[in-house]
Amino acid sequence: MLIIPVKEGEAIDRALKRFKRKFDRTGAMKQLRSRKQFNKPSIVKRKQNQKAIYVQGLRDQDNY
Repeated sequence: MLIIPVKEGEAIDRALKRFKRKFDRTGAMKQLRSRKQFNKPSIVKRKQNQKAIYVQGLRDQDNY
């Protein structure tokens, strides 16, 4: 459970922004989406490797 103390005189928009940021950092939505369906460990590893190769390619392009 997330607790966001709202200071006196603080705008609700600012408190809401802090809540959203804190919620994103917990990774709750990411975890819920990943648990919607079962993925075999080999497929998860394959996707991680493909993403790593893609990111490395992007970084190599930036270095040139």
